[in-house]
Amino acid sequence: MAGRGTGPDFVEALARGLDVLSCFDERHPRMTLTEVAAAAGLARPTARRLLLTLRELGYVRAEDGAFALTPRVLRLGMAYVGALGLWDIARPHMEDLVARTGESSSMSQLDGGDIVYMARASVPKIITLRVEIGTRFPAPRTSQGKVLLAALDADALRRALAEPSRAGLPTFLPLDPVELEEELLTVRARGWALADEELAPGIRSVAVPVRDGAGAVRAAMNVTVHAAETSVDVLVGEHLPRLLRTAGEVSAEWALWQSRPHAEVAADRTAG
Repeated sequence: MAGRGTGPDFVEALARGLDVLSCFDERHPRMTLTEVAAAAGLARPTARRLLLTLRELGYVRAEDGAFALTPRVLRLGMAYVGALGLWDIARPHMEDLVARTGESSSMSQLDGGDIVYMARASVPKIITLRVEIGTRFPAPRTSQGKVLLAALDADALRRALAEPSRAGLPTFLPLDPVELEEELLTVRARGWALADEELAPGIRSVAVPVRDGAGAVRAAMNVTVHAAETSVDVLVGEHLPRLLRTAGEVSAEWALWQSRPHAEVAADRTAG
């Protein structure tokens, strides 16, 4: 993963440190030095120095000959979510949506060719894929991803689809680019997207955009159901109207939050 920077200001050491952090996930919560080096594409001495540095900074802990992340890494992601102000606004609306539908709801943003989950309100149901904050899925295979891809202009869409997925899922058969383009045109025109067991068997979802104060699509929100329990007709006919209303409320409140008259002024420590 290292060695891909091209700009004169690119800091390779920082990139390698982030590569090391990215090696850990729900399937690899604990990794040995050798495993980290292999996953990050680094020499063992380099991986060792990075891990020890991250341990000293509090992002990694060592236990029984292996390494694991610490809760401190949450600060990296939550700083981003908190800066948006979106989760605080969306949370009560998403919880109300889940209470009314009896199904889980999530919110995600686009990162290259993947979606990344940034908020979730769930119900205890068994599904074939585990979802939590930070989970990545290939955007074209998900309803949220289709909504986010449909909001891009032609150049941005081409760049996003050209990036390989970092979701770590089994390789899918290639999508037909013509069919995908036609579907995204439909999504853009009607304002919502459906994914019917395209990501994994048994998973069916519908998603709509969440917009900022300028009307730009900044996130997507979905309702996910089990295909054996909920038909497409119920998902679209009953859950979609509730989802549209919820996303509209979140977008409206977010626009108000962004326009708030607020400024931070550094205190004058010499006064008084």
